[in-house]
Amino acid sequence: MALLRLPRIPISLFSKQSPSRLSQNPKPNSLLTTTFRPLLTSFPKTTLSPAEAEPIPIGTPQVESHEDFETSLSLDMYKLFVPPETEVSEARILKGSNIVLSKYARDAQVGVSEFVKSSVRTQDCPSDGLPEFALVGRSNVGKSSLLNSLVRRKRLALISKKPGKTQCINHFRINDSWYLVDLPGYGYASAPQELRTDWAKFTKDYFLSRSTLVSVFLLVDASIPAKTIDLEYASWLAENQIPMTLIFTKCDKRKKKKNGGKRPEENVNDFQELVRGFFKSAPPWIMTSSVTNQGRDEILLHMAQLRNYWLKH
Repeated sequence: MALLRLPRIPISLFSKQSPSRLSQNPKPNSLLTTTFRPLLTSFPKTTLSPAEAEPIPIGTPQVESHEDFETSLSLDMYKLFVPPETEVSEARILKGSNIVLSKYARDAQVGVSEFVKSSVRTQDCPSDGLPEFALVGRSNVGKSSLLNSLVRRKRLALISKKPGKTQCINHFRINDSWYLVDLPGYGYASAPQELRTDWAKFTKDYFLSRSTLVSVFLLVDASIPAKTIDLEYASWLAENQIPMTLIFTKCDKRKKKKNGGKRPEENVNDFQELVRGFFKSAPPWIMTSSVTNQGRDEILLHMAQLRNYWLKH
């Protein structure tokens, strides 16, 4: 294992706020800062495959090579997401991400999953106080497919052939201890204007007022160039100090460069460059595919360490 001697550098965990908001108090559930310390840290064994959290030297590619393309993703310590209370000297980075594994990454397996209810108002959502993670993205980004992949059930979240079908806040209880929340997709041009307006109202109200929300997982299609609406949404989450993780979907799709298409790795890099100005430091991100289950374990480990820290504090 390569030991990384890193200086003490403050790392902001989530979003960069606009200058007008930086001086304001953060949301109560927001995790704010941690520090790189040049100390040895032992990391716990996880419930998932250890291969998903192998020590990876910073600055080397994070994605395995493929015969049709060369890996372009690389990381330095300024681009890492370091969870709270994590002292980094021997970096264990989740594969296909910028996320350092912490001592809170435990109990990540999904055993029992069930649909609980659909709500059209935040006040109608479950009131049992369990932590929750919200999935949001454009209507055809693959939210339902990702949710089904996470719980290993083909039809927990129904997949519609017509994008934009989800029009409610859907809560799925996991292991009787936390929630996955499927939110309405945005940006689908065929959706009636009144539905798009309702979505903007009740979904954003949910983000701003839901006290049990641990983090928003913003899904972005990595098989195509960055969309303005996704960039605007990331900016809105950052401005409103809402913890978020970028989930790049459809990373199995490989368009031939000779036809003008970019590889998913290139689109991921491009998107991060475009949103860099929104954040004080790099937000966490993970590359995924519901077809190959790439990123499934990484998402669950990331959720586990955020959730366990949230529960403790």
